[in-house]
Amino acid sequence: MDSTVQTFQHRSFSIKLWPPSQSTRLMLVERMTKNLMTPSIFSRKYGLLSKEEAEEDAKQIEDVAFATANQHFEKEPDGDGTSAVQIYAKESSKLMLEVLKRGPKLQEDGNLTSEKVAHQTVFDISGGRRDFIEAEEAEELLKPLWGPNSYTKICFSNRSFGLDAAHVAESILLSVKDQLTEVDLSDFVAGRPEAEALEVMNIFSSALEGCALRYLNLSNNAMGEKGVRAFESLLKSQNNLEELYLMNDGISEEAAKAVCELIPSTERLRVLHFHNNMTGDEGAIAISQIVKRSPALEDFRCSSTRVGADGGIALAEALGTCTHLKKLDLRDNMFGLEAGVALSKSISAFADLREVYLSYLNLEDGGAEALATALKESAPSLEVLDMSGNDITAKGAASLAACISAKQFLTKLSLSENELKDEGAILICKALEQGHDQLSDIDLSTNLIRRAGARLLAQAVVQKPGLKLLNINGNFISDEGIDEVKNIFKNLPDVLGPLDENDPEGEDLDEEAEEEDAEHDVELESKLKGLEIKQET
Repeated sequence: MDSTVQTFQHRSFSIKLWPPSQSTRLMLVERMTKNLMTPSIFSRKYGLLSKEEAEEDAKQIEDVAFATANQHFEKEPDGDGTSAVQIYAKESSKLMLEVLKRGPKLQEDGNLTSEKVAHQTVFDISGGRRDFIEAEEAEELLKPLWGPNSYTKICFSNRSFGLDAAHVAESILLSVKDQLTEVDLSDFVAGRPEAEALEVMNIFSSALEGCALRYLNLSNNAMGEKGVRAFESLLKSQNNLEELYLMNDGISEEAAKAVCELIPSTERLRVLHFHNNMTGDEGAIAISQIVKRSPALEDFRCSSTRVGADGGIALAEALGTCTHLKKLDLRDNMFGLEAGVALSKSISAFADLREVYLSYLNLEDGGAEALATALKESAPSLEVLDMSGNDITAKGAASLAACISAKQFLTKLSLSENELKDEGAILICKALEQGHDQLSDIDLSTNLIRRAGARLLAQAVVQKPGLKLLNINGNFISDEGIDEVKNIFKNLPDVLGPLDENDPEGEDLDEEAEEEDAEHDVELESKLKGLEIKQET
C-alpha cells in the first residue's frame, strides 16, 4: 500500500488543452450554425440567416477564432493551453455577436458582401418555444414594427396572445395595416379560455380591418362558428384574397356557413385549404358555394372533413367551374361511389392538374374506374396520383393501369391499402414498364400481393432512373419471393422499402393452398407475356 502511494507521489501529469481536435472544431461550427439560425431579438431586428449563410459564417468565425488562439498559444508554448481555449471561446462569441447584429448578407456576383439587407419584408415571431405572451414581452417582440419599416408579411403563429398582449399588438397593427399583404395568425390563442380567445380574435380583427390582404392564415385556432364570426370585421373587408387557410379550426356546418357568408369576394382566390375539420355534408355544401365563386382556384384542400356522399357531390359539381386547378386534395372523407362518379365528370375540365389526392374516399371499383378513365383523358402533366385505401380490386385496376400508362410525367404513385392482389399488381406493373422515367415513389403496400406480383413489379421498375422508393410492405410475399425481390434490387438496396410487415404465409395458407399458390405464380407470368394495356381514344 505504501509503495503504491509512493509511486503515485513521484508521477507527474502533463495535460495539453490546446490545440482542440478536428472533431471538437467541427462540433463548435455545428453549434454556432444552429445558434445563428435560431430566432432571437437580433433576428427580429436585423433578419434571420439562412442555413447556408449560417454555415459559412460559422466556419469563418471558427477559423479566425482558432488562428487568434493558436497565435497566442505559440507565444507561450510551455503552457497547458488554458488561456488559448479561453481566447478561442471569447473570440468565437464576439464574432458571432457581430454576425447577429449584421444580419443576412446580400449576394452579388457569387461573392458574399457585408451589406445588410436594406428592406426586410417578413416579420416573424413564430420561432422558439411555443408559449404565452403577455404585455411586456409583446412590447419587446413587436418593437421592430414601430416606426418606418418595409414589412408586408407578419407571422404571429405559435405564440399565444392574452388580452393585455393583444391590446399592445392592436395599436401596432393599426400603424402598419395599410402596408400588409400577408397575415399569419395561425395558432395564436392556444390554451386561452374561450371568452378571452374570442376577445383577442375580435381585437386583431378590428385592428386589421380594411387591410388589402392576398394571404390569410387562421389555422389551428379551434374557432368554430364563434371564432369565425369574431373575425367578421377582417373577413368582410377582404376583396383581394388569393390564399385562405382554415385548417384544424373546428369548422362545423355552422362555421362553414359563416365563412361563406362573411367573405365578400373570392374571384382572385387561388388557394383554399379546409383540412381536419368537422364540416360534414351541410358544411361541404356551404364550402361548395365558395368554390363556385372561385374561378381562379388552383389549389383546393378539403381533407379529413367528415364529408359524405351529398357533400362530396356538391363539392364535385362546384369544382367543375375551376378550370385552372393544379392540386386537388380530398383525402379521408366518406364520398362513396356516387360522389366519385360526380367528381369524374368535373375532372375533364382540369387540363392543368398536377397533383390529385383521392385516398380513403370509399370509392370502390366503380368510383375508381370512373375517376381513372376521366383522368386518362385529362391532366396530361399529372405528377402525383394517390388513390390508396379505396377497396380497389383487380377489376378496377384495369382502368387505373390505362390511366397510369398515359401519365408519363408521374413522379409519385400511391395505391396502398387496396385489394389489387397479383392480378391487379401485374396490370399496374405492365403499365409502368415503358417510360415513366421521372417516377420516384411507388407505394403498393398492403394489397394482398404474393410472390409473382412482387417479383414482376420489382422487375418492371428497378431500372427507372429517378426511382427512390418502392414500397410493397404488408403483402403476402413468400420468403422466397422476398429473396427474389431483394436480389433484383441488390445494387439499389436503399430504394427498396422495408418488408418487415409482410406476411409470408398469406391468409394462413395450408400445404394444398401453397401448391395452388405456386401454380398461380406460373399462370400469372404466362398471362403477363401477352398482356397489353388498352388505351381507348
